[in-house]
Amino acid sequence: MKLIKNYFYNVGYQVFILLVPLVTTPYITRVLGSTGVGINAYTNSIIQYFILFGSIGISLYGNRTIAYERDDKQKMSQSFWEISILRFITIALAYVAFLVFLLFTKKYHQFYFYQSFQVIAAAFDISWLFMGLEDFKRTVLRNFMVKIISVISIFMFVKTSHDVGIYILVLTLSTLLGNLSLWGYLKRTVNKPDLHHLHLFKHIRPSVSLFIPQIATQIYLILNKTMLGSISGVQSSGFYENSDKMVKMLLAVVTATGTVMLPRMAHTFAAKDFKQLHKYLYTSFDFVSFISIPLAFGLSAVAPKFAIWFMGKEFAITGQLIAVLSIVIVLIAWSNVIGTQYLLPTNQTRQYTVSVTAGAVVNLLLNVWLIIQFGVMGAVVATVLSEFAVTGLQLYFIRNQVKITKLFGDLWKYLLSGLIMYLVVRYMNQIQAGNFINFAIQAVIGGIIYIGLSLALRASFIKTILGFIKSRR
Repeated sequence: MKLIKNYFYNVGYQVFILLVPLVTTPYITRVLGSTGVGINAYTNSIIQYFILFGSIGISLYGNRTIAYERDDKQKMSQSFWEISILRFITIALAYVAFLVFLLFTKKYHQFYFYQSFQVIAAAFDISWLFMGLEDFKRTVLRNFMVKIISVISIFMFVKTSHDVGIYILVLTLSTLLGNLSLWGYLKRTVNKPDLHHLHLFKHIRPSVSLFIPQIATQIYLILNKTMLGSISGVQSSGFYENSDKMVKMLLAVVTATGTVMLPRMAHTFAAKDFKQLHKYLYTSFDFVSFISIPLAFGLSAVAPKFAIWFMGKEFAITGQLIAVLSIVIVLIAWSNVIGTQYLLPTNQTRQYTVSVTAGAVVNLLLNVWLIIQFGVMGAVVATVLSEFAVTGLQLYFIRNQVKITKLFGDLWKYLLSGLIMYLVVRYMNQIQAGNFINFAIQAVIGGIIYIGLSLALRASFIKTILGFIKSRR
């Protein structure tokens, strides 16, 4: 029940953050315009590199370490303080590197400085502790608070196209405030540190082993916006940013399972319960297939008209981009289960690293050519192909550990249901006006068609849900 409760905590939050952009994005795109949105996307992509190198994989490593050691509070507490102090040091070095960068860059100094509060916020981020303890209630409540404060502040202070700096400050300072709020729970969660027996450096090597795949992952998450801003201009970066944002909003509902399952899988692996470990893997993979396929098909079907209605005519191109980029919802859902929920908790870091590094290399090589040839659509195609590379390699690595046929057993049922749903929703989208009521009708009818067909085909996850309902009676 705790696992289900944690998932619904995360899903509740993910639904909430689905609603937030529905309120703020139309406002921001119209107030700041494509240039303002692009400046935020481009400068943010640069600042993420400093956060990445300052964090050196500590969040993921910390989450896993806490999950391994949570049955021994003294040992867990000491590890927490060692990892936290190490992160303060590495983030401080990253901020110094940022200040050096600021001396040599010629554009957007003010915006870079405002973005840099995210680097400071990263030093105080201890959400990994509560995730490792599977205490998702605290992190979810923190995230709710941050989002609500930021939304209110956006409407209060961002009024014209000249308020890009204020918009960035609202986002960064609310993140810092949210991270600081978690420190109030430490007294009841961990013991005081033994300062005479701190062993900071023993955590560096395992952190770096997880840092390498994070570098690769961030390359194809952030590099697109950086390269678009440099090659095609900040407007292209803004178009990609908003397309990616729409896709990631839906993807967040699916990947919430990864956040919940990583500590559970790590704890199960530490207990050497391999049968239960594989059971979790099959169920989780089947679940994300069941959820991600209709989300991808549905978003692709409504994207052309939805983008114009949602973001304005200036962002009309994002409809085409979203229709293609939605493919990654399924691919990332699968790689999240295999990589985050299985390879990392079972200490198969090398295989995970190889897969995401391959994705980064594919993305980098294709970006150089495709962005020059096709602009922002080139970056979208490069992203999709890089995700194919990641997922394909991860499946190859686990081929002798699990039954691949069992992972994909009912995939054809989800794909067939999703394809029929897509054709109906796409036709409705073409003949109906682009407004909220029509989009809502299309979503409801699409959902009914998908679930109805899945029931008719007796898809495995539908049977899992029905079995769970019967067991609760």
